[in-house]
Amino acid sequence: MNLGSRPQILITNDDGIHASGIKALIEAAKPFGDLLVVAPDKPQSGMGHAITIHDPIRLSKDNSYSGVEAYACSGTPVDCIKLGIYELLGRKPDLILSGFNHGENSSTNVLYSGTMSAAIEGAMEGVPSFGFSLADYAPDANFTAAQHYAQKLLAHFFIKGFESSICLNVNIPKLPLEQIKGIRFCKQAHAYWADRFDKRQDQFGRTYYWLTGEFADLDQRPDTDLHALKEGFVSVVPTHFDLTAHGHLPYFKSWENEI
Repeated sequence: MNLGSRPQILITNDDGIHASGIKALIEAAKPFGDLLVVAPDKPQSGMGHAITIHDPIRLSKDNSYSGVEAYACSGTPVDCIKLGIYELLGRKPDLILSGFNHGENSSTNVLYSGTMSAAIEGAMEGVPSFGFSLADYAPDANFTAAQHYAQKLLAHFFIKGFESSICLNVNIPKLPLEQIKGIRFCKQAHAYWADRFDKRQDQFGRTYYWLTGEFADLDQRPDTDLHALKEGFVSVVPTHFDLTAHGHLPYFKSWENEI
């Protein structure tokens, strides 16, 4: 943390630099530090932790946000974090914020989310990070409640802090501020997408597929993010990039002398 000066905060998203969600997050973050915004120049939802390796990445100055240095990036949300750190700042920021995403990133959605992948990239870089999502896909969604709870969490972060190898996955329910019951720190639910594909044909008679399906919530434990959201709470899941199944490692270690 920069003592005696305002913290440097790097902001990105996956809905694009002109999405209403990132505008709302910028306004919520302004009281807490100096902002640098590096966000995709077009929607990048569902990109997960993708990086650009086969095409050039372009940055262009964006003057949409008064008093805030901002750049549009042709790459992915993770590209935005890397460029923000290594090219524009030339150092690690004090905090990384990603969002506000249009639509929740609870449960296993975290694996597909460009918003959360940017926050996880921050944790990989050793920078405390938040990924913020609102459970409302509408382009004109009301972010009042999201801003309120983001500011409460940020204020507490700057008092207490947390381990830089994790990020916080924050999901805000689609409710008016006065109807939200508070914040719950919880587990990631075990759920999945029951995928299916609509098979269609274009005007030239060529077959193509459109991914669709339904989200199957089979996890009824009361201490998960999905349960918290259903009950009207903001869910916060401490998340890290270590995918090791630690609980199963002793079993597989026993294979070493058997193979």
